[in-house]
Amino acid sequence: MKVSPTLAIILTLMSFSLPACHMDTEGKEQSHQEHHKIVVTSPKAKDVVITQPYVCQIRSKQHIEVRALVDGYLEEILIQEGQAVKKGDVMFKINPILYQAKYEAAKAEYERAELEYNYTKSLSEKNAVSQNEVALYKAKVLAKKAEMVKAEAELKFTDIRAPFDGIVDRQHEQRGSLIKERDILTTLSDNSVMWVYFNVPEVRYLEYMAHVRQAEEAPRIELKLADGSKFPYLATTITIEAQFNNETGNIPFRADFPNPRGLLRHGQTGTVLIHQRLKNAIAIPQRATFEILDKRYVWVVGAEDVVHQRLITIEHELEDIFVIKSGLDVKDKIVLEGVREVRDGDKVEYEFRLPEEILDKQKNHAE
Repeated sequence: MKVSPTLAIILTLMSFSLPACHMDTEGKEQSHQEHHKIVVTSPKAKDVVITQPYVCQIRSKQHIEVRALVDGYLEEILIQEGQAVKKGDVMFKINPILYQAKYEAAKAEYERAELEYNYTKSLSEKNAVSQNEVALYKAKVLAKKAEMVKAEAELKFTDIRAPFDGIVDRQHEQRGSLIKERDILTTLSDNSVMWVYFNVPEVRYLEYMAHVRQAEEAPRIELKLADGSKFPYLATTITIEAQFNNETGNIPFRADFPNPRGLLRHGQTGTVLIHQRLKNAIAIPQRATFEILDKRYVWVVGAEDVVHQRLITIEHELEDIFVIKSGLDVKDKIVLEGVREVRDGDKVEYEFRLPEEILDKQKNHAE
């Protein structure tokens, strides 16, 4: 079938006009989508728990070097590395022969001096000797007694005993070694309570003290270990040192953790987590904010539904929530969804959502 030239031109023109009609329909749909309503909410005054982490060093309540108090040969080692000992248990024995002989000689000298004193005292009662001579013999007795007591102490020092309940660390000397006075034999740690040290900046210290004065409950203090797990016991007490370190601007804190299972050991590291409850803090979702040159802003809906940019100051950052220090109160209305779609001075149509509904379902951070 042949098509006339006139009909062919008409069909060609129709083919060009159909896509134009289709594009116009899409444009209207897109224009309709761009004019959706902005979602607005308000800040809320609520109790929030803030957590401040601090890198810490874990130390035993008592950690000492066990040293020899006399010279001699190490005769016996009665403990093993890592062993738990009780106060008074004998840990090491140094050969006592020389010290035993020294003690016996000192004891004999003391007994001799005592006999001489008693004999002189009896003569004095018969007026055979003067009182001055009796006093001289009495002084000799006291001197000999002191020498005997010293020799006895040195003899006892050959048995090296645990001064408290604890865990034995690495042994520094082996049996048969020649030991000098003050040589380190091992170290002993009392791990029943662990002292955890960490440094707090001055600003955080002032916040902590203000919270302690105002709060009805003490801050909850946890310990996170190196593998990310939480230590099962909370701190029982916290101690603050007397002065700041002027070079770092920090003040040392110490938290005491009970350690009944012996999990913590001297020298470990971790992170202290101080949880403090802030009452009636002004909270907003992080996604309602935006940042310009390291400053944080929100869009505030004012009179006649006109939005304006407002600078805010963040006091604390929680997961998905900012605690506001200044710039907002609970009466303000802020843009929650559509933060990037408005401009200063725009008049907007919006849907208001209660802050209670928003703050309990936060999953997104600030833009």
